Amino acid sequence: MAVTDYLRERFFPHMWCPGCGHGTVLNSLLRAIEELGLNKNNIVMTSGIGCSARISGYVDFHSLHTIHGRALAFATGVKLSKPGLKLLVPMGDGDALAIGGNHFIHAARRNIDITAIIMNNRIYGMTGGQFSPLSGPGKKATTAPYLTIDREFDIVELAKAAGATFVARSTTYHAKESIEFLKKAIDHKGFSVVEILSQCPTHYGRKNKEGDAPQMLENYRNNTAKIGSKALADDPSLIARGIFVDVERPEYCQEYDQIIERAMKE
Repeated sequence: MAVTDYLRERFFPHMWCPGCGHGTVLNSLLRAIEELGLNKNNIVMTSGIGCSARISGYVDFHSLHTIHGRALAFATGVKLSKPGLKLLVPMGDGDALAIGGNHFIHAARRNIDITAIIMNNRIYGMTGGQFSPLSGPGKKATTAPYLTIDREFDIVELAKAAGATFVARSTTYHAKESIEFLKKAIDHKGFSVVEILSQCPTHYGRKNKEGDAPQMLENYRNNTAKIGSKALADDPSLIARGIFVDVERPEYCQEYDQIIERAMKE
């Protein structure tokens, strides 16, 4: 199938702002799915609320556009009822780690076979530019005109600590790298997390004087480095990219099937 076969083109043009990185994430995701040769009838995408959540409206998969922060909860229900389906969950700052934070850590703890795609633009874009759990200290936002003081979550470290069995990070500048990480995440049997740094020039970039979309992409190129690289060894302040976790552990649905089997024998 071609990439366009996975799209609901009747809903285009999309609603993202000019320069938003989420369209690049959608592109990388569709190319990953195309290269894996997946049947779109075997894919279910669940999403919550926000800029990132709109992806579910543009893909020609079975999809659920659900309530804020509960995308992983809905995905868990679908996966348990139909474990043969591929579950993809695109999320932003809030869906993943604010109102959705509790669902995130427990989905990771259970190691349920779901791919969580976190588009980290460090801001609440759709609702007006409020700061989020990923903004970090010293940043401007509509709810922090005198700068933020909250520390940000490190998605990779949080996912690792909660038990995710596949964890990766890339950026919208490194779109081809993102394709490879997404392919591996989707193929992985267990809870997979792919964080993709995604620029928001409309709110975050403008308020924090990080420039327009091209400049923000240049920042991703200049301020990140692959794990294990000399650049990262020489400058630990750079943001690390790569696959941080890729291990095999018992998957939740398979373990649950064994519970049912034991119960049926009794």
